[in-house]
This record gives sequence, C-alpha cells and structure tokens, in this order.
Amino acid sequence: MVRNTDLASDARVRRDYGLVSRALVAGASGQLRNKATMGGNILQRTRCPYFYDTNQPCNKRQPGSGCAAIGGFNRILAVIGASDACIATQPSDVGVALRALDASVETVDVAGKTRTIPYADFYRAPGKTPHLETALAPGELITAVTLPKPIGGTHIYHKVRDRASYAFALISVGAVVQRDGTGRVALGGVAYKPWRIEAAEAELPRGAKAVTAKLLAGAKTTHENAYKLPLVERTLAGVLAQAKG
Repeated sequence: MVRNTDLASDARVRRDYGLVSRALVAGASGQLRNKATMGGNILQRTRCPYFYDTNQPCNKRQPGSGCAAIGGFNRILAVIGASDACIATQPSDVGVALRALDASVETVDVAGKTRTIPYADFYRAPGKTPHLETALAPGELITAVTLPKPIGGTHIYHKVRDRASYAFALISVGAVVQRDGTGRVALGGVAYKPWRIEAAEAELPRGAKAVTAKLLAGAKTTHENAYKLPLVERTLAGVLAQAKG
C-alpha cells in the first residue's frame, strides 16, 4: 500500500508504480508539483473555458444555467460519458494512472467515519447534475490514495497536448503492458473521469484499432473534437509499439 504522503519522493513509487510517476511528471510545472497534493490533484475541476468565464452559462458552475460549451468552442472537451447538461472533461494526469492501476481513495467524514472508495467509482457522471462531481459527501475529506500490489509490466504514460509543457491533455493514454501483450489502458482528456473499459483490454493483443473501438464505443463528438477518436487510436498504437520495443 502506498499512501499519498509517499508519492512525491518515494523511490518505490518510481520503481513499482512507474505509470504514476510518469503521469505526475507530465502534469504542471516542477514548482507546482512540489506544492501539490494527491487529493488536490484528483479533485481538480474542469478546464472548460465556459466554466471559468462567469459571463457564460455553465451548469457545473451554476446549476440550471445551461451549457455554453454545447454548440460553442468545445475542441478540448468530452467525446464520451457526457450529457446534455455538460461535456466537460476531468483534467488530472495522475488520475489516469490511478484508474489503470485500480487505486482507491480513503476518506473521513465530519463524524470521524472512514471509508474506502474505489477510484473507478470516485467521479459521478454529469447527467443532469454536473455540479455534483465526486462521490464525496459534504465535509468528507480525502486522507489517502492507496495503490494495490505492483503488477509489473511496462508502464507508459503518453500525453498529447497543444504545447510541450504546462498544458493539459487533449488526450492521454496510460498503459501497463505485460510481456504476453495483455495489459491495462486508461484514457485522459475524453470524459468526465479517467476513462477505462476493462472489456476493451481483452483486445490489446489485436492492436490499437480494436481496443479503441471498444474503449470509445458510443462516443458522441462535435465537429471540433471528432479528431480525438483517431488521435486516441494513433497514440495507443505508439504506446503499444513502445511497449514491444
């Protein structure tokens, strides 16, 4: 078990959980990473420009006001898992790694009661209430992020962005690939949460096209963000080639 207080400096993370280490380095700047916490990272809200522009309607910022991103500038926004109320994406890099590795989040509430939330269940689908983003109750605090036992394999995190540094992912791929070609894959930049469909991972030996078809089945794109689907496939193909090399 590795808790969030260890992740910044523990060599064990770099050795046994390379995907976490690589995803952390891909996020923000060194100065910000040195001040950041794991809890703060996974609780980041969206980078949707309409969420930040208080002159624009945003159901996540002001429930019931509408979503300016739908029909607006949505090049960076979700292609799957969205709703008619919100097409925002979750921006955490390390969250993609945590999802691929089956991490969990430990919490404590105002009464002192603790619980463990599987990271797969940590984020709430937007539905009609996109302002309710996580499974945390009011006043509940994150006390730890826990990783399971190491699973071996080749750990790769590849982030595609508009500039080489200090930019959020257009899409990202976090993968752990074993020697026999099996493995795990999670995506960033495509949904309200790090996106992983375990059934798609059975297609890894068949290649990126087959995996992507299942990962993004049912995707709903706009004319501005449809590029994300082929970009995921190309990026995953590169990741799988790197793993073989």
